[in-house]
Amino acid sequence: MIAPTILRRSSRTLLSSTFLVSSCQKSLYSSRLMSTSASTILQSLPHADTFIGKDITGAIDNLMKADCVCFDVDSTVVDEEGIDVLADHLGLGEAVAALTKQAMEGGLPFQDALAQRLELLKPSKQSIEECLEAHPLRLTPGVAEFIGELHFQNKHVYLVSGGFRIMIEPVANILNISVRDNIVANTILFDQDGQYAGFDPNEPTSRDMGKPKALQRIQEAGGYKTMIMIGDGATDAQAKPPAASFIGFGGVARREKVVQLSDWFVTDFSLLTKVVREAAK
Repeated sequence: MIAPTILRRSSRTLLSSTFLVSSCQKSLYSSRLMSTSASTILQSLPHADTFIGKDITGAIDNLMKADCVCFDVDSTVVDEEGIDVLADHLGLGEAVAALTKQAMEGGLPFQDALAQRLELLKPSKQSIEECLEAHPLRLTPGVAEFIGELHFQNKHVYLVSGGFRIMIEPVANILNISVRDNIVANTILFDQDGQYAGFDPNEPTSRDMGKPKALQRIQEAGGYKTMIMIGDGATDAQAKPPAASFIGFGGVARREKVVQLSDWFVTDFSLLTKVVREAAK
């Protein structure tokens, strides 16, 4: 169940989603996409906190022509770390948060951090459901509008996360992202009584360097030519290649290693929305 407050806030942004746009409108919109150059768009952007990155013009150009945009979830699409929310709910927040911080900053191999955190938590299916009922994950400001614009322009959107599918699916539903086809995330395993029984080690995002593998699978399955990865962590930066550009997001947590690895580092999704809208003028 998603809390009514989340649904009310999100409903205002869903008017630009794919469900309310005809295929004819999309086709007309897409035909105008490259009428504005990346350099022209860059000059039109506000100067405060926008010119950080190794290849900003390249990132804007790739975002303009992208047919697939992949997002990390924790501290990117939502404004917190899902596993930390679950840990707080179970009274183990401090210990788990320390491991999360090490993993996000690249100081601990992701698979080790994941295993250690889950061994501490041992969450049952019921405890996760109760956590989401008490504290549904909050969308980061501006992300629903940005994803709605990507859908409007017929760009395919994926959630690629080291978090847990059971916690990400409600977020995907709000954003009109296919739960079945457009999520790559970790699967927690439960026994017949719903008690924690480990996690699926075959999910690509269950280990370090999993995100490039996940994007490679997505690219091969969808035949995408230009992919973008957007996220806040060092594991997200690893997704280039196959991503053409990595856009680091620091609107929730600013990580200096991510700043250094980003083709473009941004702190506000409205800036990215502006880019894709300007490109279509």
